[in-house]
Amino acid sequence: MSRPEIGNRRLGGQGLVVSALGLGCMGMSEFYGATDDRESIATIRRALELGIRFVDTADIYGPFKNERLVGEAIAGERSEVVLATKFGQERRADGTFVGINGTPEYVLRACESSLDRLQTDYIDLYYQHRVDPQVPIEETVGAMAQLVQQGKVRFLGLSEAAPVTIKRAHAVHPISALQTEYSLFSREPELEILPTVRDLGIGFVAYSPLGRGLLSGRLTSPDQLEADDFRVTGYPRFMGENAEHNVALASRLREIADEMGATPAQVALAWVLAQGPDVVAIPGTKRRDYLDENAGSAQLELDRKTLLRLNDLIPSGSARGDRFTDMSSVNR
Repeated sequence: MSRPEIGNRRLGGQGLVVSALGLGCMGMSEFYGATDDRESIATIRRALELGIRFVDTADIYGPFKNERLVGEAIAGERSEVVLATKFGQERRADGTFVGINGTPEYVLRACESSLDRLQTDYIDLYYQHRVDPQVPIEETVGAMAQLVQQGKVRFLGLSEAAPVTIKRAHAVHPISALQTEYSLFSREPELEILPTVRDLGIGFVAYSPLGRGLLSGRLTSPDQLEADDFRVTGYPRFMGENAEHNVALASRLREIADEMGATPAQVALAWVLAQGPDVVAIPGTKRRDYLDENAGSAQLELDRKTLLRLNDLIPSGSARGDRFTDMSSVNR
């Protein structure tokens, strides 16, 4: 198999350079059905071979297991990886969710724990996973800035933060990246988030760029998902009539994919990458075959006519159902 040219993109103005496609590792440990550590580690290593060197994890995935898995997979390749992880959604070892914690003390403690699990002495991009409404963002980012000063973190990021929060955070210490769900099914960032980060010179990282699998072309019914797959209970877009509507909507990608000799997943990812040189996509997968398919999107160029067709086939706001059952922790 020929190796696709993934290419690099710059996030923010502080020197952070990442591969245009990253790898989201969450599903390797939890949420999306059965897991296989050996295949997951092989998938991460295959990503590095392909030039996908932006690896994304978080302390709560597993919980804690995902960081250990990533640390094992990149052992010996640390200098070749742009490693991103997150803190802020506090969780116990038994899986219980404690709540969102943005206190300075917790920031410092969480970072030390992540460094240990990842088997590294620095994190390239450290995100606040969710904004804590009980703690001023200035205090949280102030603690994150301490980690930069100590050399434990290179660049700072936020996830699912509102425009006003992003501005306040950036005034304390430069934010290099804002991570938010973004896909043909989730275009809300275009209203205020993208204009805000572009005005501030902050890069944008699109998570779930395949709509958690809906845009891949492989899912024709929620009945295909395993009983312990969190999408069945945690994401309204996979429930009842919403799911039927969204599967039918996503099937429209097949028309363009067939014309281009590509797959629906590749078209959906190419659409995200076409939204600007400051946009990076981190599709998640736990299998090498899907990873190879996703990597092919980096070579797929969508011209203006095709982009307009995609907007007509899947108009903004046409997907049904909220992104989460509880939307209270996003866009804060």
